[in-house]
Amino acid sequence: MERAFSPGFRLSAFDCVVLIVGAVLTVAVSAIRLPIGFAVGFVVLHFFVFCNIVRMSRKLELIWTALFIILAAGAVAQLISWTFVFGLSLAGSTFLAIMEMRGISYHGVGWRRINPSGRRNRIEC
Repeated sequence: MERAFSPGFRLSAFDCVVLIVGAVLTVAVSAIRLPIGFAVGFVVLHFFVFCNIVRMSRKLELIWTALFIILAAGAVAQLISWTFVFGLSLAGSTFLAIMEMRGISYHGVGWRRINPSGRRNRIEC
């Protein structure tokens, strides 16, 4: 059975649970080690934006994930600063979101204006 095409913003009960658990983990981990706690919240919010607002393709999500993991590993190894990790990751997510919005299959928030004839042949998160 094919899923109905439902562009734009979406929010499910599961998304709300993930956001609540992510917020609790962010606070708990931040009490132990602030940069790691911030990283937890940063990742949870990014994937909320990617999956619920921008509705980013899996390929672009995985590119961002690889970038963040590599940078975070560098920060954990104390080769780079967490500020650099968050700054470059935010720049990367902005670039990837713009790439997604320029694609012919964009169907996130504002899709009618940005891509009114958008196709739906993609894998969603």
